[in-house]
Amino acid sequence: MTQPTVDLSAGPVILNISGLHKTFPVMQSLVDRLRGEAVREVKALNGVSLDVRRGETLGIVGESGCGKTTLARCIVRLYDANDGSIHFDSLDVLALEGAALRAYHRRVQMVFQDPFNSLNPRMTVGQTLGEAIRVHRLRPPGQVDDRIHELLDLVGLPPDAVDRLPHEFSGGQRQRIGIARCLAVEPEILVADELVSALDVSVQAQIINLLLDLQERLHLTVLFVAHDLRLVRHISHRVAVMYLGSVVEIAETERVFSQPLHPYTQALISAAPTLDPTSKSTVEAVRGELPSPLNLPKGCPFHTRCPQAFDRCRVEIPRLKASTAEQHLVACHLYDT
Repeated sequence: MTQPTVDLSAGPVILNISGLHKTFPVMQSLVDRLRGEAVREVKALNGVSLDVRRGETLGIVGESGCGKTTLARCIVRLYDANDGSIHFDSLDVLALEGAALRAYHRRVQMVFQDPFNSLNPRMTVGQTLGEAIRVHRLRPPGQVDDRIHELLDLVGLPPDAVDRLPHEFSGGQRQRIGIARCLAVEPEILVADELVSALDVSVQAQIINLLLDLQERLHLTVLFVAHDLRLVRHISHRVAVMYLGSVVEIAETERVFSQPLHPYTQALISAAPTLDPTSKSTVEAVRGELPSPLNLPKGCPFHTRCPQAFDRCRVEIPRLKASTAEQHLVACHLYDT
């Protein structure tokens, strides 16, 4: 796999997310209802703020339960955020309705972890791709079939795939079909949620290389949501690290991996497996378990697991701001001056 080398640090912002919050109510038991207990909420996103630049791949990483997938689904409006804002090319995404929302969905597409569940098992690949093209009227009727074959060639599928059903393909091939369906509507942003986590390692490399090739050829902007730091490092221009629904660090990829600032980022990188048997980390791996999103700790959400926590961490929430470099943001009291 080849790592992106293009410098996009001065590129225009295509997607701005500010103070995004999302909660999910917890189902109450009959006894709780009779007692008049207040409805409890899972706090999935807690003020997420970040910018996505046109043409870049932004990797979003963190433990399971940190809010990565919730953020991705809020961006494509599969979930409606409770508070905050999302702006896409100056459009207020959370206020879009009707035709304007459908137009946004065409420009910002999501590729899911399990494409089999997102594909209609009764529709052939040709019917699936053709439907997307026809609904959005992206080609005259006489050119739809040609466009379908263009898409198959673009994602590396044979021409005879057009008449086959999803169950006739392998997991990697189905992921290619999912990508082709997204590309059928000619999007500007692809949100890839755990794109290759269910695939074999050899197939993962093929799909990642395909994504890199498509980004370069079609000038796509990609949000790559994953827990595999190795993949994120290879594919991303920048990395945002999430913990308990918040972004705790964001910077260019190599800066995050070579000079991690937040204790949580340091622990994640330290805990990542390496092929070098002589490599020994000097950073303590993250201790304890992720606190419940039903009852977040006061102050810094990471202080209950942080070996460097001090009194201020237990009472005050750190804000994401520049530290050692202008483009390196971190939410940690250790770097407040």
